Amino acid sequence: MKPNILQLNPILIPAINDTLASRYTVHRLFEQNDKDAYISEHGASIRGVITGGHTGISNDLIERLPALEVIAVNGVGTDAVDLAFARSRGIPVTATFGALTEDVADLAIGLMLAVCREICAGNEFVKSGNWQKNPHPGALPLSRRLSGKRVGIVGMGKVGRAIAQRASAFNCPISYTDLRRMDDVPHPFVADLLSLARGCDFLVLAAAADKAQGIVNAAVLDALGKNGYLINVARGKLVVESDLVQALQGGVIAGAGLDVFVDEPNVPPALFDTDRVVLQAHRASATVESRTAMGEMVLASLEQALAGQRPEGSLTT
Repeated sequence: MKPNILQLNPILIPAINDTLASRYTVHRLFEQNDKDAYISEHGASIRGVITGGHTGISNDLIERLPALEVIAVNGVGTDAVDLAFARSRGIPVTATFGALTEDVADLAIGLMLAVCREICAGNEFVKSGNWQKNPHPGALPLSRRLSGKRVGIVGMGKVGRAIAQRASAFNCPISYTDLRRMDDVPHPFVADLLSLARGCDFLVLAAAADKAQGIVNAAVLDALGKNGYLINVARGKLVVESDLVQALQGGVIAGAGLDVFVDEPNVPPALFDTDRVVLQAHRASATVESRTAMGEMVLASLEQALAGQRPEGSLTT
């Protein structure tokens, strides 16, 4: 009999789903109308859980899965999983660290270019027919250059380093802040977030954010200044969104490129009304390549744990 797996989020790569179906009996909780009744019926037999970084898993649900041997997070965020609780029960929790680094860094640079060069506004200007109606050079305002701008990175992990590498190709001076100075990073370390913001043109959020919340507030945005841009490819909760809205409306900062939000998929409507903001639907890792690699890591975590091994990259065992 194949092991029973509980899946809390869909996986969008058909080959990964085919492999899951061949190895396991997969219970897709996200497809069930009465989830509570479904867990009551199947919970006792569940040996593994697949979830997403945003969804995680509640302690209550863990308690209803007495045979649980592994929680495989299909993502890098683990803030929606109580790691201490899982550790106390000897349950390994894994995540897909490294699988999405390149694509998240690519999108960060894409957002930087899009917001300072006003690419989305230019696209709409052409597609709407306004270029034909207003062909003179001043119909669109001048945009700003990315090359040579000072980039401050919050979180110099794998994603932060990949962003730094890419920004360096644009001749951008790099500085960063983190919980500590990284001895193997050649860029200047700035211990204070306010000082980092004050000394950069682009403040790029790439921190894991499991414990941080609301660190980018009105004071930080004021320090970033009227020529500065905020880029967030980390977690929405790092930003006080009401402060960001006010900063954009008041011209405190020049613009923002955002892939993540506090209460997804609910985005503050005030962010829709300005060309100085570029928005994405939490899609930094949404490529075939990243999602395939993530799915393969999930498969490996399940296979290792259910074979009685410690899964590679377990955060709790």
